[in-house]
Amino acid sequence: MKFLKVLVTVLTVTMIAGVVAIVSLFVIRYNQTPPDFPQVLTLPPGTSAQAYTQTRRWYAIVTQDDRILIYSRATQKLVREIRLEHE
Repeated sequence: MKFLKVLVTVLTVTMIAGVVAIVSLFVIRYNQTPPDFPQVLTLPPGTSAQAYTQTRRWYAIVTQDDRILIYSRATQKLVREIRLEHE
């Protein structure tokens, strides 16, 4: 019976430490500065964005009609368009 008490105590301490770690990670992540999104995204007429990603030099937008539009961060101009093919 004493072994079971020790096991339950260890499990309780481990669970409390896990919850504290997860909450700490949420707080740390929440307090980080958000990425700097472009103020205006100019898409070709008739397209709408489905997804967005960025790096330091460019950002990419995946459109509803299965294209990837890559824009330069420096000039805000369209650099490349990739059309996705489906089988």
